[in-house]
Amino acid sequence: MNIVLLGAPGAGKGTQASFIKKNFGLIHISTGDIFRENMRSGTELGLMAKKYMDEGRLVPDSVTCDLVRDRLAQDDVKKRGYMLDGFPRNMFQAQELDKFSKVDACIDIDVAVDCLMDRICGRRVCKNCGESYHISMLDGVTVCPGCGGELYQRDDDNPKTVESRLDTYFSQTAYLERYYGDQGKLRKIACGDLGPDEVYQKIKACLLELE
Repeated sequence: MNIVLLGAPGAGKGTQASFIKKNFGLIHISTGDIFRENMRSGTELGLMAKKYMDEGRLVPDSVTCDLVRDRLAQDDVKKRGYMLDGFPRNMFQAQELDKFSKVDACIDIDVAVDCLMDRICGRRVCKNCGESYHISMLDGVTVCPGCGGELYQRDDDNPKTVESRLDTYFSQTAYLERYYGDQGKLRKIACGDLGPDEVYQKIKACLLELE
């Protein structure tokens, strides 16, 4: 089974990806991980991507697609199937993906914008262990409940930046939803006020239909 996982920043995509990987055995593939691994290994594609990143430029779609194509050709993916996270990001990437792999479904984790804003802007991260918490859980505490490290708000978690990130995401995703919807592959998971376990049960039901 091969799936694309969509979800705006703050939608809980990472949590759901962990559930899916554990219960369905799919290989979780993110473009960030692919970039880091290829740069660490010094591959030709990795060095090419690093050049753009070092210059402060976006890695071209063509290079990103080549990196993903190379990853999907590896044996573990062929045996177990994949879950793509962060790819495709636009129509060009989606169309290129269809040229070298068959996507069975696109799972779109749909969370209301006001909820996303609250989740991200209310996030506090520990400088020591990296654990994150929502301010509603802290009751005024300014140190990490786990290790006692200092908690801080990331620079890109302020309302203005978050709003811009969400606008960019939804402008791109609208085209992807239409693209996979036209193919009959879009599975939109309406989260509402559901907790992570309840959201996963909805996703699980969709994936079981594909097996």
